[in-house]
Amino acid sequence: MPVLRECVRVADSKMMEKDAKPDGALQGRVALVTGAAKRIGRAVAVRLAEEGADVVVHYRGSKEKAAEAVAEIEKIGRRAVAVQADLGDVSQIKRLIAEAGKQFGRLDILVNSAANFLPASIVSTTEQVWDASLGTNLKAPFFCAQAAAPLLKRSRGAIINFADVGGLLAWTGYIPHCVSKAGVIMLTRCLAKELAPEVRVNAIAPGTITMPGDPPEWEEDFIKRAPLLRSGRPSDVAETVVFLVRSEFITGQVIVVDGGRTL
Repeated sequence: MPVLRECVRVADSKMMEKDAKPDGALQGRVALVTGAAKRIGRAVAVRLAEEGADVVVHYRGSKEKAAEAVAEIEKIGRRAVAVQADLGDVSQIKRLIAEAGKQFGRLDILVNSAANFLPASIVSTTEQVWDASLGTNLKAPFFCAQAAAPLLKRSRGAIINFADVGGLLAWTGYIPHCVSKAGVIMLTRCLAKELAPEVRVNAIAPGTITMPGDPPEWEEDFIKRAPLLRSGRPSDVAETVVFLVRSEFITGQVIVVDGGRTL
């Protein structure tokens, strides 16, 4: 009996050790998630850490939130670092990628999740709004991919771009936004051909996603529009990111995560 108890104790100890430090499918990988300080970007960063990845948490102005994201990832047992960069400046994008490589010695996953959502119709669209929409949503993902490509080729890594259903549906009150996200879809296809076979490139088009703190009327509206009769959660998007990172025979595709909203 003492021997049996000792075996059980050792087994329990090993189980606790395993729980404390994840040994997931992405063990040893390094991910850079743009816009990872809050909302969906943060959910993606944490989920990748749960799968075993170390994470570079990019932020522009949300320094405190980025520090919280780093602490959350470290609590999981993974390494994380927050790096500030204005993605509207290509020189800062290059610095961001270089810092990721310097901190961890490699880069396996780039998630281009940073985005804005600016309302603008044919009448109200200004040059400033147009440039802000396309700059953050389309220009930045391209130059992030360009800067990260050498590291990703070395590791045979993956890029996940964030489009959204606005890139598939015509929202007249959000013309620059829709154009930018439609551009992300074509950018994904171009990059997938350009970077193959070493790097896989896919996109996610979220829609009808709500988060804690969002106005309740948003969820009510989304439920009406989605055949699944519910709104989505950041975890739905994060799980799709993990799926695409793991799927080694998928490239150049756009996965719509909207509960059927676009049907």
